[in-house]
Amino acid sequence: MSDSPSIFTKIIAREIPADIVFESDAVIAFRDIAPQAPVHLLVVPKTEEFANVTELAAGNPALLAELVSVAQSLADEYAGGQYRLIFNTGENAGQTVFHVHAHVLGGNLEEGTLGH
Repeated sequence: MSDSPSIFTKIIAREIPADIVFESDAVIAFRDIAPQAPVHLLVVPKTEEFANVTELAAGNPALLAELVSVAQSLADEYAGGQYRLIFNTGENAGQTVFHVHAHVLGGNLEEGTLGH
C-alpha cells in the first residue's frame, strides 16, 4: 500500500472527476468507471482510515451501517430495490483500492455471476 491518497480520496477532494450520485458528510457514491452490471455504483466512506470492510466494522460500525443504508437507498432509486452489495477484501479477492468501498450491483443479474 502507498502513503499517497487513494483515487477515492482524490474524487472526494474533487481532484478527479466522477459521476457522483449521492453525498453526505460521511459517505460519497458514484458510478463505477468500469461497470460490471447495468447498475454499478461505489459507496465510499469519506475517511481513508479503513482499508476494508472488516476494519470498518471493527472501528466504526455506525459508519458501516450508514454505508449499507446508502447502498439500499441507491438500489431503491437505480435498481428497483434489488441489488448485490459486494465488499472485496484483499488483493486476491479483487480489491484494487485499499480504501473501504462497497459495490452496489443491480439490473438483471443472474445467479452465478459476480462483479469485481
